[in-house]
Amino acid sequence: MAIHIQRRKLITLIGSAAATWPLTAPAQQSAMPVVGYLSAGSPGSPNEIAFESGLRDLGWVKGRNVAIEYRYAEGKAERLPGLAADLVRMRVDLIVAPGPPARLARDATSTIPIVFLLGADPVAFGLVDSFERPGRNLTGTMENNPELTAKRLQLLKEAVPSVTRVGILWQPGTLTAAKFQDVVKNAQAAASTLGVHLQTFEARNPGQVEKAFADMANAQMNGLIFIHSPMFAARRAADIDLVAKHKFSAIYEWGVYADAGGLISYGANLLDEYRRAAPYVVKILKGAKPADLSIEQPTKFELVINLKTAKALGLAIPASLRMHADRAIE
Repeated sequence: MAIHIQRRKLITLIGSAAATWPLTAPAQQSAMPVVGYLSAGSPGSPNEIAFESGLRDLGWVKGRNVAIEYRYAEGKAERLPGLAADLVRMRVDLIVAPGPPARLARDATSTIPIVFLLGADPVAFGLVDSFERPGRNLTGTMENNPELTAKRLQLLKEAVPSVTRVGILWQPGTLTAAKFQDVVKNAQAAASTLGVHLQTFEARNPGQVEKAFADMANAQMNGLIFIHSPMFAARRAADIDLVAKHKFSAIYEWGVYADAGGLISYGANLLDEYRRAAPYVVKILKGAKPADLSIEQPTKFELVINLKTAKALGLAIPASLRMHADRAIE
C-alpha cells in the first residue's frame, strides 16, 4: 500500500512539474533585456548598424541576449513624443536617444535610463547636472566640440587661402553664453595670427537661418564655420544648399556634411560615436546608474575633404592638406 501511495505522489510531482514547463520557457525568454531606440530618422540608417556592431563587440547580440525595439519618426518631429511614450509603456530596460529625441525621452520618463548621443552641450540643454556626475536618469556622449573651432578656422584658411572674412554661425542655447564666449575668444586668437576677420552670427530657430545667411552676405563674409546644433543637423541638406547659394567656403563638424556636398569637415567620426553608445548600454544593463556614468567626448577626429565640391567652386585644395585628409571624396 505504501508503495502505491509513493508512486501516486511521484506521478503527481512529475505532472505538476510538466504543467509548469510551458510557463517557465516564456518567462525565461521575457527575461531578455529590451533596449528601446528612439530615432528621428528612418529605418536602414548606418548609424543603427554601427550601434549594433558596438553591442556585438561587447558580447550583446540582438535577438540572442538582448532585444532592440526601434521607433522611427521618419523626419516627422511631431511623432517623437508619442513614440517615446510607446517605449515607456513597454517598460523597456533603457532608451537610446540620439540627438533631439533625447529631450523627448527625458520628458517621457524620469525613471527609465536614457543613453543619448548629443550634438550639443547636455548641461546647457538641461539634460544633466554636469559632465562628471550627470545626476539624473540620462547619460551618454557629446559629439559637439566647440573647442575645435579655432582648429577648424586654421584648416579652412589652409584649404582656401583666399578666405579673409569668416562668420561663426551658432544657435543660442546649444552652449552656455560663457562657453560660447570662450569659443569665440580662442577662435579670435587664431584669426589674428591668420589675418582673418571673424564675426559671429546667430539663428535661434529654423526661420532665422536664411536671415543669418543674408546678414553674413551683407557683411561680406566669404568663409563660414558652423557651431553644430540639433537644428543644423536636422536641416543639413538645406544649409549646404544655402552655403552653395552664397558661395561661402564652409567647414563643418562631421564627415556626413562632406559626404552630402560640404567642402570640408573636421570632427568626430559619427559612426564611431554610435558605437561608443554601446558601452553605456551594457554598463546600465549590468546594473550601473546613469547618474554615475560621466559624459564622454570623442578623442579621435577625422578630416574629410570633398574634392568634387572644391572643383565646382573653382578651388585647388593644397596637396599638403590632401595628404593629411582621412578621406577625400572624388
